[in-house]
Amino acid sequence: MAAAAAHCHNKRRRLSLPPTTTAPPLDSLADELLFLVLDCVAAADPRALKSFALASRACHAAESHHRRLLRSLRAHLLPAALARYPSTSRLDLSLCARVPDAAVPSGSSIRALDLSRSRGFGTAGLAALAGACPDLADLDLSNGVHLGDAAAAEVARMRSLRRLSLSRCKPLTDMGLGCVAIGCPDLRELSLKWCLGVTDMGLHLLALKCRKLTTLDISYTMITKESFLAIMKLPNLQVLTLVGCIGIDDDALGSLDKECSKSLQVLDMSHCQNVTDVGVSSMVKSIPNLLELNLSYCCPVTPSMGRSLQKITKLRTLKLEGCKFMADGLKAIGSSCVSIRELSLSKCSGVADTELSFAVSKLKNLLKLDITCCRNITDVSVAAITSSCTSLISLRMESCSHVSSGALQLIGKHCPHLEELDLTDSDLDDAGLKALARCSNLSSLKIGICLRISDEGLTHIGKSCPKLRDIDLYRCGGISDDGVIQIAQGSPMLESMNLSYCTEITDRSLMSISKCTKLNTLEIRGCPRVSSAGLSEIAMGCRLLSKLDIKKCFEINDVGMLYLSQFSHCLRQINLSYCSVTDIGLLSLSSICGLQNMTIVHLAG
Repeated sequence: MAAAAAHCHNKRRRLSLPPTTTAPPLDSLADELLFLVLDCVAAADPRALKSFALASRACHAAESHHRRLLRSLRAHLLPAALARYPSTSRLDLSLCARVPDAAVPSGSSIRALDLSRSRGFGTAGLAALAGACPDLADLDLSNGVHLGDAAAAEVARMRSLRRLSLSRCKPLTDMGLGCVAIGCPDLRELSLKWCLGVTDMGLHLLALKCRKLTTLDISYTMITKESFLAIMKLPNLQVLTLVGCIGIDDDALGSLDKECSKSLQVLDMSHCQNVTDVGVSSMVKSIPNLLELNLSYCCPVTPSMGRSLQKITKLRTLKLEGCKFMADGLKAIGSSCVSIRELSLSKCSGVADTELSFAVSKLKNLLKLDITCCRNITDVSVAAITSSCTSLISLRMESCSHVSSGALQLIGKHCPHLEELDLTDSDLDDAGLKALARCSNLSSLKIGICLRISDEGLTHIGKSCPKLRDIDLYRCGGISDDGVIQIAQGSPMLESMNLSYCTEITDRSLMSISKCTKLNTLEIRGCPRVSSAGLSEIAMGCRLLSKLDIKKCFEINDVGMLYLSQFSHCLRQINLSYCSVTDIGLLSLSSICGLQNMTIVHLAG
């Protein structure tokens, strides 16, 4: 009897033992597989990385060692962040308003550092950086208006640098640039834009010491003929930017000879006011392998200049914004540049139907065309463009006021591959939008100030353009909630939407837009019928929102701000002018650490 009782007791004890515990499924995966999972998670929704890290200890460790890019909002939190993510190789501090010398990061794994909008650090911080990060290859010090030659001398100690930006470091002179040139001979990319203290002497030394440069931006510097030739002889130079260099003139361009490097592919000479068509014509023989040439706001376009461009047989992109076309100048471009894929004539004077029609008839492989504010063109030009350039993927023709709605329909009928279209301030109507619905690859559509469109036209776009990322409906007074809902439902990948002064939209529109989870920019200024109820839906649904304009939305009050402070942690820029927000609402926004710009004009509360 006792033996039987003992047997039953042991049986019960065995049955009550807890089941064998098993590790979470993800914990059994190798780190390499977890890293692949993390790549997929980050691509789908970066916010989900935090949730992934909380799944298990293995996931937490994998996420810690997987992250390579770290963006910090507060400099004093940086040491803890680097300890949490020891494999960080790229560090972005551009959102930190102040980075004192003591907080300048140290870590042998850091390869790239962005301090482009930071203040508070100086020579001492850069000296510490040079010692602590010996393998630093990429450094951005743009807008360092307090950084001069002493800071440059410390940068020169970073001998592994491959990319360096010193844009707007206005105290920098030839002495500091000379230190960089000697100390960093392996530089590949360098920006000296707006370094007003840099002259020919420093640039000549740069060309002598940094022979591996591939990209150089010396816009708005004092460069002249004396160093221009030396720069142009850099053997590996591919991209040269000379925007606003008044020291570059016809004499400098004429000094170029056959000894110039044949590696140059991109040349930007926009706003070089002392260059004429004669100088451009004399220069082209020295840059036979150029792919992109920008002469915007530079010089008149004459037939002889246009014909000279045929010497650049590989030219693919030609930008002539703001230039004045002389008689037959555009025809010469069409005849001589048959290989170009992108042509920009924005705000050019002298562009008329006859010349533009002739040019596009020769440029049958054109992919991108910009004729913004070419106010003399009519239906004739549009007919020529749509019949000759059927492979267009980008067409910009804002404020072409003499083009009729009937001609605009030709765009949809004959250019089905369009991805970007700007018809702002045009005669576009619902029939035109119906025709444009054939362009199913549209990702950007700007139709602001098109006063003849309505919900009917937007319905066609919503049903046929699922790839739409950016839509501008500024001052389209004929649309209401029904049209906006069709766009939001048909284009769930929307990232930017402008509904400013669409006075008929209400919170219904905002509720539908809140389902577009990738939205980062929303402009609804001057929409008096939206309220905090609609804004709260946007805050909860669009967690990636970074730019918000609600100026003159009088029904938005502190309640909307409370929702933004709770859910919109990516917000960087907001315009609250004329809203019904009080001190309570403003104080709640202070919890958004990355907020950089706030406009609060005429807030009565």
